[in-house]
Amino acid sequence: MPDVVFSVDQAQSMRDQKAPGHNRWHPDIPPAITVRPGSEIRIECREWTDGQIGDNDSANDVRDVNLNVTHMLSGPIAVEGAEPGDLLIVDILDLGPVPQQTGGIAGQGWGYTGVFAKQNGGGFLTDRYPDAYKAIWDFHGQVATSRHIPGVRFTGITHPGLFGTAPSAELLGRWNARERALIATEPDRVPPLALPPEPDGVLAGSLTGSALDAVARDGARTVPARENGGNHDIKNFTRGARVFYPVHVPGALLSGGDLHFSQGDGEITFCGAIEMGGFIDLHVDVIKGGMEKYGVTTNPVFMPGNVEPRYTEFMSFIGISVDHESDTNHYNDATMAYRNACLNAIEYLKKFGYSGEQAYLLLGAAPIEGRVSGVVDIPNACCSLYLPTAIFDFDIRPTAEGPRRADRGRCAVSS
Repeated sequence: MPDVVFSVDQAQSMRDQKAPGHNRWHPDIPPAITVRPGSEIRIECREWTDGQIGDNDSANDVRDVNLNVTHMLSGPIAVEGAEPGDLLIVDILDLGPVPQQTGGIAGQGWGYTGVFAKQNGGGFLTDRYPDAYKAIWDFHGQVATSRHIPGVRFTGITHPGLFGTAPSAELLGRWNARERALIATEPDRVPPLALPPEPDGVLAGSLTGSALDAVARDGARTVPARENGGNHDIKNFTRGARVFYPVHVPGALLSGGDLHFSQGDGEITFCGAIEMGGFIDLHVDVIKGGMEKYGVTTNPVFMPGNVEPRYTEFMSFIGISVDHESDTNHYNDATMAYRNACLNAIEYLKKFGYSGEQAYLLLGAAPIEGRVSGVVDIPNACCSLYLPTAIFDFDIRPTAEGPRRADRGRCAVSS
């Protein structure tokens, strides 16, 4: 087994670990450990909200979650000899839920998918589904099932939602400036256009005093992906994947977490994956001067993993860049097109007895494929959503007899 270089006791908050992690991006957060290029390492991870979500039938915990403390990241891990301008090679060797544990923390035999309330983060379809909802998923080896979305069973593509290297001070300043400028265009928007630095809830490893205050003042929130990698939520970052991260500070300072048992393309509910704590095994190495050699300047590049479920038949739903409620055409808007593809899939699944909220949760968690199908045929961009038919224990294909409607229960709702 690879050496455990960052350990997590799942019975304790990330703040109370022997080596605490962090929840902001900042170059001054010190490394928890230094490893050599060529090392194989294991990093243990806490569930991204630090255990705020429970295995129960209420979505009040999702509604009331404190996003100021997220994401709880393991690290930073310094790689000896890595310098700005290099590429950090990260191979994903293995990953999974918390080994040999059952309990009350996501990853201990179960995980969850949440629709976040519009007032607290929202989601891709927040205007249609503004309230909080939740589905609990039980793990059976590689397979997930849910009492909140019955009739569904699928193999997950387990992956980390978030890994990245530390930004330089200059890059961090650019992030904060451009995101504040975006917020200023519509400062009262709900949900907000971006999340500026927030002192409340900050964790910066072992830092205290004025050093911690500096991170609290300027540290970037971990919600979006940026030039350092970060919260990509790419489901094909799985076993066998190789990721090439830009290095912006000495040692690279690799950190990550937000492990997912499964996820559909887009993680559309915001907390759309099946969230869990667990472990990830990595091999790390360095390409000296790799950023210039390969023109990798603004984002990582990666080779997808070679492990995924073998689904071969899909029901596919199409969306175009038209607001059908107001009958307004938008020019080549791929975001709107994919949103419409998701809404079309939800309406279809409702015919089989699922609520819209159940269908929304399912599309966030199951290994659906989202594709940009056309962005040149003005004015309408076209996106498509591929839903595997084999994940259902009934036939969802259209027939002359019509859909097989049944009582599908309900997901967890908030009071």
